[in-house]
Amino acid sequence: MLGNELVTIDAETLMATPFEKTMFIVEGLIPQGVGILCGSSKIGKSWLMLWLGLQVAQGNPVWDSPTLACDVLYLCLEDTYNRIQNRLYYLTEEAPENLRFAVISEQLGGGLEEQITSFLKKYPNTKFVIIDTLQKIRNTKAASGKNGMYGDDYDDICALKSIADEKNISIMLVHHLRKTKDSDDPFNQISGSTGITGAVDTAYLLKRTTATSDTATLTAKGRDIEMQQLKLRFEERVWELTEKKSEEEMKNEAIPPFLFRLVDFVKSRQEWTGTATELVEAMGETEVNHISVTRLISHFYYDILVPMGVTYDTKRTGSKRLIMLQFHEKNDSNDRNDSCDS
Repeated sequence: MLGNELVTIDAETLMATPFEKTMFIVEGLIPQGVGILCGSSKIGKSWLMLWLGLQVAQGNPVWDSPTLACDVLYLCLEDTYNRIQNRLYYLTEEAPENLRFAVISEQLGGGLEEQITSFLKKYPNTKFVIIDTLQKIRNTKAASGKNGMYGDDYDDICALKSIADEKNISIMLVHHLRKTKDSDDPFNQISGSTGITGAVDTAYLLKRTTATSDTATLTAKGRDIEMQQLKLRFEERVWELTEKKSEEEMKNEAIPPFLFRLVDFVKSRQEWTGTATELVEAMGETEVNHISVTRLISHFYYDILVPMGVTYDTKRTGSKRLIMLQFHEKNDSNDRNDSCDS
């Protein structure tokens, strides 16, 4: 016997159906759904979350971005009311009544979902829930283990995501980082499996510039926001914005300057052939060694070199691997003649 049939919608109907726009707690930064803020221990995550809760509850902007004025629930599960009170003394003269705290809660699968749902029913204007920390609400002893670490991580986040989606709210989880670094993707440093980052809607990574610095970088990426990087400075127990970079600006900064020097070099020669060692010597390059040249050219070839008119090929001759570079002037008229419309 077949189970329930899939509920589908055709593309034409979908295109013609109006939907409410994504709700943002902080415009362009914190959308509805489940987000996770990760950073090393004692970096100042709780100070940031308390300040954020205050700003939202009071309807004040966050780093020049408008907020949705609403009730806020903050589960400070690693703190005491006395510690929260002391922090409030530093941050505000008038604490709003619509920012509410709890220092004890049940765990996921053990009553927390019901507690949050009941709270939202009692305070329906609550649109922002902060849980500090994720680890405090996880029932690791009751985890089935049959789905593996990834499955358990994913299920825990999805339990909260079900509430966020059903109630149209934003839930922010505070979490920790691994000590090991990952140069390819810093979000891989988030403690736990990729089931966490796979299930959340938005992820935020807070990292100090140096171990003792009062500056840090907040990197954000998600399904409903543009990837962005915010430079922050910790002053008077508040993380203040000093600079903001868009995804495009971040990509441009990630391009090694060597590539642009290479383009200028090939443009001046029109074509060049030789080994990586010979290329470094011919360019007078001091920042990149011959070992990195081929990797950089291959990695950025289609993103940087091709759009700037440089073609690249390589072949092995005896014990040497030759690099062959050519520069081609762009010709808009030829580009049009090669189009599918011609």
